[in-house]
Amino acid sequence: MNNTTIASIDLTKILFLDIETVPQHVSVSELSEAELALWNKKSQRLREEGMSDEELYKKAGIFAEFGKIVCISVAFMRKVLNEYELRVRSFYDDDERKLLTDYMELVNTYFNTKKTYFCAHNGYEFDFPYIARRALILGIKVPNTLDTRGKKPWEIQHLDTLDLWRFADYKNYTSLALLAHVFGIPTPKDDIDGSQVGDVYWKENDLQRIATYCQKDVVTVAQLFRKYRSEELIPENKIIYV
Repeated sequence: MNNTTIASIDLTKILFLDIETVPQHVSVSELSEAELALWNKKSQRLREEGMSDEELYKKAGIFAEFGKIVCISVAFMRKVLNEYELRVRSFYDDDERKLLTDYMELVNTYFNTKKTYFCAHNGYEFDFPYIARRALILGIKVPNTLDTRGKKPWEIQHLDTLDLWRFADYKNYTSLALLAHVFGIPTPKDDIDGSQVGDVYWKENDLQRIATYCQKDVVTVAQLFRKYRSEELIPENKIIYV
């Protein structure tokens, strides 16, 4: 992020986002011999005592090399009659290439200028690089505003609500759920959590359920950003799902 303060950013120029990812296969048994060897090496640090191979493979979605994106939910603010409304949209599909192509079309049309920003919770370490890596793997061009390679820190147009909460204290991770609680941001009762997304996708084939969960998080990110600016939350009747 450049030297612009968050208070001075035009809220209508920010694309808030959240992604949901799953392992590329339903079971570790579907990996080829070469893939299995690479997976075992990559996942060593994740293995806990007594954990089975299948239990470990459920974590494959956290790695862009072994996972895939099944949903990207976005939210953006529009000012109507001097009031902000939040518009929410989800891209979800079994075909990751289609999902990412549709998302990139939105980015290229509205959020690919030097005045636009992207905001996610823990986006620096997860959402932003994951999207770019999966796009490259699938041969999809990464828009300039999403491509951080070779850029100076102040040239990167990314905002991270986790990083903004740290105030240079990097000792601990603070979840979005905890920040929503301490800031009094109302959130629907969780239907699922992130650890269940893989099973909901592979066992229940319920992408709509995953999209609903993802939308809840992206709305919370947008509302949290307003709290960081000491602004009122956007009323529920001004949150529009498109």
